[in-house]
Amino acid sequence: MDRKTFLVGIIAAACLVATSTLMPGTGHAQADPRVTKSMETLKAMTAKLGAPKLEGREAVGGKDAPALYFGTTKINNNFDIVDAVGSEDGKGMTATLFANDGGEYVRVSTSVPKPDGSGRAIGTVLAGPALEAIKAGKSYYGEVPILGTPYITGYEPIKDSTGAEIGTYYVGYKK
Repeated sequence: MDRKTFLVGIIAAACLVATSTLMPGTGHAQADPRVTKSMETLKAMTAKLGAPKLEGREAVGGKDAPALYFGTTKINNNFDIVDAVGSEDGKGMTATLFANDGGEYVRVSTSVPKPDGSGRAIGTVLAGPALEAIKAGKSYYGEVPILGTPYITGYEPIKDSTGAEIGTYYVGYKK
């Protein structure tokens, strides 16, 4: 190999490393530490209740949605866990549990407020860059707009005992 080819190869490799390091990613390595900690808390709190499952349907925010359970605890319209995650952080952390309704992810429990401040944004659906990652069965960490407001976020799939993706965990705070 001549010197010119070698140098071009080194420069190309350096560009690849720099690009992969500097580009925002969906891995935990670039996740905000507050978001990572709150995600761990959310997952631990739900795990204490039991295995996740979808069973039946229930209206949330005027929308018919699958009923998400952890063990025998129904999560739809139950805000104990999402509120506890926010209070543990003490700095404006929000949390949501989404139920998968045929590829549409519905907020069945959330501390995210409606844009007009008239209550919780239950019954709304996941949209934006996180949706594609979740549909692919992957986690997403980064900045996303939620109902028009920018948040620093983390999303991870909720899987049932068979490995089927039945929902999504979310934590985040306003940017």
